[in-house]
Amino acid sequence: MLYKMQENILIIDDEVQILRLLEIILSANGYKSSEASSGKEGLIIAASSHPILIILDLGLPDADGIEILKKLREWYQKPIIILSVRKSEEDIIKALDNGANDYLCKPFRTGELLARIRVAIRQSQDFSDKAMLEFGSLTIDLSNHITFKNKEIVKLTSTEFSLLTLLAKNEGRVLTHQYILKEVWGMSFITQSQYLRVFIAQLRKKIEDEPNKTKLLVTESGIGYRFCN
Repeated sequence: MLYKMQENILIIDDEVQILRLLEIILSANGYKSSEASSGKEGLIIAASSHPILIILDLGLPDADGIEILKKLREWYQKPIIILSVRKSEEDIIKALDNGANDYLCKPFRTGELLARIRVAIRQSQDFSDKAMLEFGSLTIDLSNHITFKNKEIVKLTSTEFSLLTLLAKNEGRVLTHQYILKEVWGMSFITQSQYLRVFIAQLRKKIEDEPNKTKLLVTESGIGYRFCN
């Protein structure tokens, strides 16, 4: 199968084997790649090559990956996927709260990584000029604040609509409880995870085909939620 070469993906990782493996995987699937083995080198290459996506390890020799993530997010707006041996809930939440689009643990599955890359790149499209978001039988009319399911209007409260819109605009990206609460309800609500669960349950009843077998609003246990199409 022939692939059209896409824009560059930057890999920031100090493990030579991982760099070579990712280079082979990306090349075989139509992506160009560049590599950096330290945080400083990664920042320089990111600034000069303007990659379409960055794959970032947290265990770098010259800096903690979270600090590199923070520096990148001062100016870099495109997707960043964390690929790390760190598996703790605390590390995952910290990375997502500081701007990572997604988080995969090593060892990783090639198919899953490629799927996450495709979703992140698709998600990086600017939704700001779009009046409609369409996901199969679900349509969100951003201009008129109306949601349709199977072409019928779904009655949502203003808060439910704001919550759904936030998740849908970040399709495929894990949003932490704290991030969602801050964006929808404000800083004073960032510890009210139970409050968020109630609204997610209400939203599922209204937009999911089977609320008990959710496909759109997926729970990332202990972390947050992901909107999947």
